[in-house]
Amino acid sequence: MRSRNSRRVSRRDVVRWGAAAAAVPALAGATRLAGAEQRSPVHGQAGTPAVGAFRPAPYTELEEATIAELRSALEARRLSSRELTAAYLARIDAIDNAGPAINSVIEVNPEALAIAEALDRELATSGPRGPLHGVPILIKDNIGTADRMETTAGSLALLGARPAEDATVAARRRAAGAVILGKTNLSEWANFRSTHSASGWSGRGGQTLNPYALDRTPSGSSSGSGAAVAASLAAAALGTETDGSIVSPSGVMAIVGIKPTVGLTSRAGVIPIAHSQDTVGTHGRTVADAAAVLGALTGADPRDQATAESEGRAETDYTHYLDPEGLRGARIGVARDYFGYSEEADALVEASITALRRLGAEVIDPANIPTAEEMASDPGEFEVLLYEFKADLNAYLEALGPAAAVRTLEDLIRYNEEHAAEEMPFFGQEIFELAQEKGPLTDQAYLDFLANNRRLGGRDGIDAVMDDLRLDALVAPTGSPPSKIDVVNGDLFLGASSSPAAMAGYPIVTVPCGDAFGLPVGISFIGRAYSEPTLIRLAHAFEQGTRLRRPPQYLPAGAIPPAALGATRGAALPATPPALEASPESGEATPGTFG
Repeated sequence: MRSRNSRRVSRRDVVRWGAAAAAVPALAGATRLAGAEQRSPVHGQAGTPAVGAFRPAPYTELEEATIAELRSALEARRLSSRELTAAYLARIDAIDNAGPAINSVIEVNPEALAIAEALDRELATSGPRGPLHGVPILIKDNIGTADRMETTAGSLALLGARPAEDATVAARRRAAGAVILGKTNLSEWANFRSTHSASGWSGRGGQTLNPYALDRTPSGSSSGSGAAVAASLAAAALGTETDGSIVSPSGVMAIVGIKPTVGLTSRAGVIPIAHSQDTVGTHGRTVADAAAVLGALTGADPRDQATAESEGRAETDYTHYLDPEGLRGARIGVARDYFGYSEEADALVEASITALRRLGAEVIDPANIPTAEEMASDPGEFEVLLYEFKADLNAYLEALGPAAAVRTLEDLIRYNEEHAAEEMPFFGQEIFELAQEKGPLTDQAYLDFLANNRRLGGRDGIDAVMDDLRLDALVAPTGSPPSKIDVVNGDLFLGASSSPAAMAGYPIVTVPCGDAFGLPVGISFIGRAYSEPTLIRLAHAFEQGTRLRRPPQYLPAGAIPPAALGATRGAALPATPPALEASPESGEATPGTFG
């Protein structure tokens, strides 16, 4: 195998942006902008799309631009928030709607430019209100906003049912000075409707595509947030995770995902799956970007009891932990239980383990989670999600105003049956039906499953191996290279490493670790509750020591880049991959990730 060549992205200085962006007109309530230069496919013989054949997108200065760079330009008045917002809107029009049409943004904020102009005036008169002042951020369409945008979880059933107030994380975005640029598409109902769903598809938004290869899954359920950040359609984005839905799209689209400890960020105003596992986190192209956004989300919230546990533990600035030498002296365990389903992912993570040692970490290999086998066979996680989904969704729907077409899960099931052509053209709602059969959260069966989940994932799982081996973190492949989108059979889920932390409510940070045949793979850093500072430090040091992210190529369906044929590209790859054992779950059609 060939090692991945170092590749640094060149970009123009942000000072060149100037008035050109300000000249881009906005259409209120629309995602398309007049006069935007658009990508368009160039076809080869017999109508076959040529590899990499897309015209340049507008405002290439934004490609891979970091939040720190944007803030510097904004605060030095070299760039206005209005110019920056208009430039991102132009990229959304050219890349998301036209050109490769990755379909990651379900709706742009019709007030985005007005908000940006107000923030420009505020910056000039009183200075920045917070660390994201004037920076455009996208949020997932299950995060409520009390504005002119919808909050639907991708479902037609919630059109017009706008919440009475912002979700707490959306309100904190505004308080930090961010421009909420729009909402991102997702796997409908956060991928908790059918066991045969296609990640990234929703009845309202259609199918989101992976910008690295347009026929490959963007994974779920925060697929739109991940794709938009990968394509530089915003500085960063918010996603949600119940089990895998922040880290999985991050892994297959070469971005950083931070899935926080349950309770570090508020879920108030977020369309739920399950309160014991749901969490709101961040997507960025760098660890620094994802960490900067995370710090503006945290803090206790009386609307979400789980956040009370974060008192004294939550930070407001996680960028303090960005140490490029942060791996020196760290003890990193290799969770071998979560290898073996993808030769390509394993090879890339093996190379990453070599890089961890080179960067000063002490690697303990193996560092297996004692309960891994029991978790894989135990039905408890899914049972808890079914119970909590019914209870939590009914509470959310009941609080909606009279404009809501559905007020209970039972109503929603009926709505989907009555609108099956629009809502269920490819897969059904068997998970909804299973949840509807569940009793209240006082059922002893539910309480027993919940306690067992926390034991398996936490005390006897992650905590046990980390205590025994005195570890700072565990590492494992985030998942496999992305499989092809298949709305007929559903996702091909080979395996992932998110479930122990999901069941325990613990954090994960995933970072790009290379690509296989041009398709990205991530490595996950997994830790104890509220260990975000440690994980951010370790992940940043790995990122800076390897620099394996590369921007997307928007490869047409069926295309494999010639340079990638036969190549897996990562850090210091071994000559041959290690021997592998087949995973018993390989080839299983399942949603794989929730949230």
